[in-house]
Amino acid sequence: MKVLVLQHIACEHPGVFSEVMDERGVKVVAVELDEGDPLPDWREFDGVLAMGGPMGAGDDSEHPWLGDERRLVRDAVEAGRPFLGVCLGVQLLAAALGARVFSLESAEVGLLPVELTAEGRGSRLFAGIEEPLVCLQWHGDSFDLPEGSVRLGGSPLAPNQAFQSGDRAFGVQFHLEVTPEMARQWAEVPAYQASLTRSLGDEEGARFLAQIDARAAELHPAARRLFANWLDIAAG
Repeated sequence: MKVLVLQHIACEHPGVFSEVMDERGVKVVAVELDEGDPLPDWREFDGVLAMGGPMGAGDDSEHPWLGDERRLVRDAVEAGRPFLGVCLGVQLLAAALGARVFSLESAEVGLLPVELTAEGRGSRLFAGIEEPLVCLQWHGDSFDLPEGSVRLGGSPLAPNQAFQSGDRAFGVQFHLEVTPEMARQWAEVPAYQASLTRSLGDEEGARFLAQIDARAAELHPAARRLFANWLDIAAG
């Protein structure tokens, strides 16, 4: 299997998902779009994984490559190519399929539970994942569901946390793949620093980072299972 990974900042890579791909012998081709890497032809890949980033899904004026990325996502998904979007990746999926992406009144930051819907509990993506599903949240934008999609999970601050479009395209707003090292790197990104300070303040923000450092491994069994499920779906 060959998977295209769309990255928007170096420190938001697949994390624990990479371990699963290594174990399964998946060939990974990562493109760093914020660094000017060109988009390859999605038809050359068995699946597309889109990760997070500090920009918004519609910030084309600052990041003109976003338009081409959304078109790639739309074309790949409409052709039935397996897709998984994480954080910014799910927002790009929603936007590519014609839905609104918007700013929340307050950012959702913390190690917080996501509640699966009945459809989520029956979804192949979440098969074998125990509830409550505690996830890392660190985002200020959310999205409406694209027409014809199925909501798979939600939270009080952002009711659309996961959805499915068609048979093999999925998106999740939350993070399970993050390692402590990744979280420390995120805290050094100015946009993420500002979001953390606005949401939690300096003292609570420092506590939050310490909590990730201590508890990140708790997220990884669900991360591995979710991503293995997606690879199984992608493999048909």
